[in-house]
Amino acid sequence: MRTAVVILNWNTKDFLKRFLPGLISSMPDGAEVMVADSASTDGSMELLTEEFPQVTQIRLDENFGFTGGYNRAFKAICTMPEAQDLEYFVLINSDIEVAPGWLEPLIAWMDSHPECAACAPKLHSWQERDSFEYAGAAGGMLDKFGYPFCRGRVMKRLERDSGQYDTPAKVFWATGACLMIRKDDYSRMGGLDKRFFAHMEEIDLCWRLQLEGREIWVVPQSVVWHVGGGTLSNDSPWKLKLNFRNDLLMLDNNLAKTYSLAFAKRMSPEKAAARACRKASGTILWRKFLDGLSAVVYLLSGRMDYFKSVTAAHKEFKEKRAGTDVASVKDYILSHKGLEGPTLFPEWIVPLAICKGNGIFAYLRKKI
Repeated sequence: MRTAVVILNWNTKDFLKRFLPGLISSMPDGAEVMVADSASTDGSMELLTEEFPQVTQIRLDENFGFTGGYNRAFKAICTMPEAQDLEYFVLINSDIEVAPGWLEPLIAWMDSHPECAACAPKLHSWQERDSFEYAGAAGGMLDKFGYPFCRGRVMKRLERDSGQYDTPAKVFWATGACLMIRKDDYSRMGGLDKRFFAHMEEIDLCWRLQLEGREIWVVPQSVVWHVGGGTLSNDSPWKLKLNFRNDLLMLDNNLAKTYSLAFAKRMSPEKAAARACRKASGTILWRKFLDGLSAVVYLLSGRMDYFKSVTAAHKEFKEKRAGTDVASVKDYILSHKGLEGPTLFPEWIVPLAICKGNGIFAYLRKKI
């Protein structure tokens, strides 16, 4: 087994029943489908035992979230005798529909591009087959305040796929809804950050990989279709809290190191590290202020649950943040001399998207 294709399941029996047959039949030689179950209570595992006995089951004793669940699944798979030749680990949602041949282009790309740590297919909407889907579209970017957007998706505006992104492209992040990553890279990074539980953890992982000189790509020769909201509905206040909190955790993890690589080109490591930490703290403060404005809008519009989600997110960020000190950033600079590092989109995507309207996609294609 070179490739383990792993669904992390939590009470999505109906999606497994609908989409597993196509996924199983699409497997090329050397690839295997597995399901890691987060203590489901909807009969998911009984379904697998009765109708899909060829699928390897990894049973977790509780719901550890997307991060904890996949980290535990990865460790379990690596101990399996058949995984001694494992090279690639594919995270795939249970609400993904695949077509025959979707996996081969991803494997071929990774085989021929050793500098690539992770790659993903284009993500289309299951409901509107020729439109991009919110969770990842044709590859993700991150603006200067940490707001994520995608080629083909900006805020809630989605493009139709007319072939405008049909060339493989290096991106800032690739969707965790369907992500192939090298076993060695996943292990080297310590997997997903368990503090996130769910949401934005794949962006953080992609960012951390780039800070080690690795690359993230979208391979458009592969396309999958995503239902979206299979586990947690898009209007969930809890989901909103996770997104606000985890965006701040992600900035705390990565911003200072990212800034330091640019500063180190023109000043000493000590000065570069100190300036990078100051700038990162300032950016995070700005982001918290912008979050506060969002909270006020929620309050004035009567969405009290959303207002509480933002305030709870900031409280939990304060409790969970690891923080970045000057000494550790200096050590990072000294051990990563010459690394270009990841590049944030230099504008704020929110007002830009509002001003550009439907023209935002053409504008971004010229800029990125």
